[in-house]
Amino acid sequence: MRIVTDPRLPTESGLQQVGLKLTSILRDILNQLNNLTEGRISAVTNAQAVVPAAGTNSQGDFVRNSTPTELGTAGSRYTIQGWSCVASGSPGTWVQVRALTGN
Repeated sequence: MRIVTDPRLPTESGLQQVGLKLTSILRDILNQLNNLTEGRISAVTNAQAVVPAAGTNSQGDFVRNSTPTELGTAGSRYTIQGWSCVASGSPGTWVQVRALTGN
């Protein structure tokens, strides 16, 4: 879920309607923040299942893997946590960010 960056507040509906809209906006922001701090994939709006293959990206950009699975051979298994852009461009140069599982 992405947080609305240009919320529209009621202009002629009265104070109660403005208060309800502000409450709704604040609830969305707090839900997004709580999900991010808990590490929920639903809070990461750029997560995807494959390495980025389109768009303009900058060195340092990170895309989280939305479908990590255990890969590799016994004794050296790992998951791909995501991809890190190491050279800017369209789509940029990406490398896997791996995490060993210990299996």
